[in-house]
Amino acid sequence: MLPRLLAAAAVATIVAATAILAKAHVGQAALEIAWRRAQSMGAAPAPWPWADTRPVAKLRAPAQDAEMLVLSGASGRTLAWGPGLLDGTARPGERGNAVVSAHRDTHFRFLANASIGDPLVVERLDGVRVAYRIVAMRVADASRLAIPRDTDLPTLTLVTCWPFGAIAPGGPLRYVVVAEADGGSPQRLTMAASARR
Repeated sequence: MLPRLLAAAAVATIVAATAILAKAHVGQAALEIAWRRAQSMGAAPAPWPWADTRPVAKLRAPAQDAEMLVLSGASGRTLAWGPGLLDGTARPGERGNAVVSAHRDTHFRFLANASIGDPLVVERLDGVRVAYRIVAMRVADASRLAIPRDTDLPTLTLVTCWPFGAIAPGGPLRYVVVAEADGGSPQRLTMAASARR
């Protein structure tokens, strides 16, 4: 009986893990459709009828070949579908700190291979594209996580759980990646240029 129970537990664990990954990928596909509509209409529609969030930006990490849509808000429900822009933080590309959170085993998995000096690019819904460069990386206790909201330079802070590859979800540690705007002024993309990528 014990071998059967262990086998059933193993199957249940594999199914749950597969469901999380599938939800992350299917969610990004549905969000991509909403993103394209938003670029032509100027406002992001709900990606699915029951959605309580909308895409607000697209994040690219060229060195890691990663691209994902960032959603409004950083609730647990939102993070199941994609990275979330923390309410009350700056809009990407503007003065202040835009804080984005995501799960380490799905959307922010690429941070395990990120390095200081790597570029990050954020494209906003209004077509403004902001280039950032990673300037700091650290591990911090979640209960004492101090992330400034006001910064002189446009700053992008990415936060996820630590360590990467951990079996148990959550945990007390967070991996914090800080990037600053890369000197140049934000660029406005034309719709044709945006659609080509």
